Amino acid sequence: MSDLIRTSTGRERLAARCRDVCEARAFGLGVMSVILLNAVLLGVETYSGLSVEYGVLLHSAERFCVAAFTLEMLIRLGAHADRPKAIFRDPWNVFDLLVVSSAFVPFLRENTTLLRLLRLARVLRTAQFMPQLRVLLVAVGRSLPGTVSFLFVGALILYVYAMIGWICFAGHDPAHYGSLGRAGLTLFLLMTLEGLGDAVHAGLAVSPLSIVYYASYVLLASFVLVNVLIGVVLNALEEAREMEEEAKRAEQAAARRPAGHQGAVRTASEGADELRLRIAAVRSALDDMEAQLDPSRAPSPVTTGSPSLAGVAAGG
Repeated sequence: MSDLIRTSTGRERLAARCRDVCEARAFGLGVMSVILLNAVLLGVETYSGLSVEYGVLLHSAERFCVAAFTLEMLIRLGAHADRPKAIFRDPWNVFDLLVVSSAFVPFLRENTTLLRLLRLARVLRTAQFMPQLRVLLVAVGRSLPGTVSFLFVGALILYVYAMIGWICFAGHDPAHYGSLGRAGLTLFLLMTLEGLGDAVHAGLAVSPLSIVYYASYVLLASFVLVNVLIGVVLNALEEAREMEEEAKRAEQAAARRPAGHQGAVRTASEGADELRLRIAAVRSALDDMEAQLDPSRAPSPVTTGSPSLAGVAAGG
């Protein structure tokens, strides 16, 4: 029991020290600097002249970045020594672990293209130190289901209007409506209102009713659908902010939990010691009562010096 308590206490001390390091401002600035250095190295490698001339220096800088990221990950793992499963509850921790460990996987380490892509993914780790950027990325992720629905509805509207445009304008404007693909590309560009005036004038030359076609399309595609997409993103942004606040409250509660746990262990140990003392006192009292009830275990009259007990022993 004592060994278990000591092991638990050691883990809690390690986790507390690592958490202090992770929460330090200098630690966050240092990791951010290494991430930016890694991004700069990726940009420098695109210039063949610089990569050839300073190849040794760039390789050493890359090794330094890998070592710094590995040390950071070890410190973060140590911060969860008292609760190892908690590190996998945060998607950012899982992302960091995968990105950092990729540098040690033989297949990925030898594949230059995949390694550069994974190094590029490290730039996203800046979101871990920038709460607002982290909220935006989470909002983008949560808006994907709504965005998929938006894309489906937009594709349906685009298809219908492309077919109508092909039927109405294919003979007069084959360059823009000569096929379903050309009509869809034209309408997709019109969704941004680029070249809308020229398209309307060309349509009026064919029929005055073309103004209804273009007006209804712009109303649906450029105003209604875009506003729906903005609403989806704003709703996801609000949900992401609530998730960030809940995560902060959970981290604060988890940070206070180890101290309370140590106090509970200490209180339980003190209670156990007091209980042992009481049990010892009860056993001593039972021994005295047995000694009084059993004459053979009674104290000697000579040693006690009690006249009454000596007379009773003589009479017996």
